[in-house]
Amino acid sequence: MPLIDGRTDDLAEVARAARAWYDGATLDDIRQAAPFVQLTGRFEVPDKDPARLTESEWQGKRQEAAELEYAWRETYHNLIEAAHAEPALRALYPFTSHWALRFSTTTRPDLTVVGPCLSANSDGTYGVGRGLISQDLGQFATAQEAVAAAVRQLPSGLVPTALGG
Repeated sequence: MPLIDGRTDDLAEVARAARAWYDGATLDDIRQAAPFVQLTGRFEVPDKDPARLTESEWQGKRQEAAELEYAWRETYHNLIEAAHAEPALRALYPFTSHWALRFSTTTRPDLTVVGPCLSANSDGTYGVGRGLISQDLGQFATAQEAVAAAVRQLPSGLVPTALGG
């Protein structure tokens, strides 16, 4: 998962960023050393609190979805925002694979997958399934409908997200 991002044609700036990273600089210090660097908002949690790591990952997912440059950006962004708006899902650690939204009861690096998989389809619909590409639990016209269906599939008695690994 990227902690920083950015583009530059100045190799000296890239070298300054790499050197700051190598020297153990904080993310803010890397940003100061190389102004092209943008912080992604991921994992900037010094105490490794699982609840704060989960919040940080949600922040990263929301930012990523808002900045995509694909034709299906709006559909994907709507899915991420609808899932984040649902307290039961927001309490879980979000992760994606092949642009499908999944959830875990533990943070990275050792994810404990729970519940169904949500997908934003190129035709503007939303899928819910037990597998990565499956929509065996339904296809829906709105992100909110898909999220509601996913919440109904969550096991009862989920505990707060724990630190993975």
